[in-house]
Amino acid sequence: MRVYIETYGCALNMHDTLVMEHVLKSRGHEITESLDDAEAVIVNTCAVRLDTERKMQKRIEELARKYSSKKLIVAGCLAKTRPYLVNSIAKTASLVSPQNTVNVWRAVESDDRVILLDGYKDNSFLPAIKQGKTVSTIAISEGCLSNCSFCITKLARRRVSSYPISKIVEAVKKQVEKGVVEIRITAQDTGVYGYDIYGRKTLPDLLEEIISSVEGFYKLRIGMMSPQHFGDLMDRLLPLYRDPHIYKFFHLPVQSGDDRVLKLMNREYTVDEYRSMVKEIRGKIDDAFIATDIIVGHPGEDEEAFNNTVRLVKELRFDRVHIARYTYRPRTYSGKLKQVPEAVKKERSSILSKIIAEIGEEKNRLYLGKTLKVLLVEKAYRAGSLVGRLDNYTPVIVREDDGVTLGSLLKVRVTGYTFFDIRGTPL
Repeated sequence: MRVYIETYGCALNMHDTLVMEHVLKSRGHEITESLDDAEAVIVNTCAVRLDTERKMQKRIEELARKYSSKKLIVAGCLAKTRPYLVNSIAKTASLVSPQNTVNVWRAVESDDRVILLDGYKDNSFLPAIKQGKTVSTIAISEGCLSNCSFCITKLARRRVSSYPISKIVEAVKKQVEKGVVEIRITAQDTGVYGYDIYGRKTLPDLLEEIISSVEGFYKLRIGMMSPQHFGDLMDRLLPLYRDPHIYKFFHLPVQSGDDRVLKLMNREYTVDEYRSMVKEIRGKIDDAFIATDIIVGHPGEDEEAFNNTVRLVKELRFDRVHIARYTYRPRTYSGKLKQVPEAVKKERSSILSKIIAEIGEEKNRLYLGKTLKVLLVEKAYRAGSLVGRLDNYTPVIVREDDGVTLGSLLKVRVTGYTFFDIRGTPL
């Protein structure tokens, strides 16, 4: 059959789509980029936020109405977490959970509706997500060991399911041989990698094996780790971040700067514990880049709690902050609590965004006039520009001039900056 796939959400969803494509092609099916030409349509969905869910719902309704003659398969997190919702808007659609991506052929090939929502992840095939010629993303595991009260993704990807170290090392090696210079190691929580296979958290073991086994010019960007798991691994991880193959980039979501709210969120650390982790990173890794996530307006966040978050942001001066306004998620503890009004969430988000922008500008202004070594990794959104990275993953925007090519190292003189990046001229 000719199969069309739409993918929404995170890198894990993109990873799952590649698995589905691989499985379907191996069984003789054709992946088409034309929706009109397709006989079967797969929507690989996301459910992380309420606005995302509404977008998914609208798209599924549209496909079920406009393409009723085609076989419709709803895959991904929405299929797993909200099957009754999907059923109410697309009664004939098959449902395939993230754990059943390798079994999607059953829904494609069956004459009847197929429901595949149970089971364990099959990790027999590990794809790399290519972004252009020089960047790849490799998902090393899915699932987490946490139980955050606001999170619905844990219902879709509950169990930790990791790829063996040998398989990941081989995938990295193949990408480097193809000319990839930046490999993004990602997972729902990279800090719990290997727990299901080896009985312990083995991210340091994985990184050691990659560094020692994979030759060539490349850099690894390690994805998000929950602070409590990073704390368990910190003594072994920090020395590895001094290796030139690893960006000095740390993504540690704090979510709130208030201990009472952290407790409501069921986060397994205190503000002081988080603060000490950041100070240890900066004490041992020169010029470390620390990114974090903050949820504004989580149930129970009053003015005092929000002000505590503001104070923490000003104190720790993060290099990147991802702000999300809390949105109601069904089947979660936070969804049962008294909600913060939308107007309050919007105002707090605006206040925090301005502070973050000011800090970003102050930090990036320090690069002005300096000559830096930059690794060019991908095309920028603005035509005629490229994105480079410093050793700590700070983005550098340069013009796409003659002799300036992706995958190369070059010296750049910094001539400008924004709160988000720095701008430079190649020398």
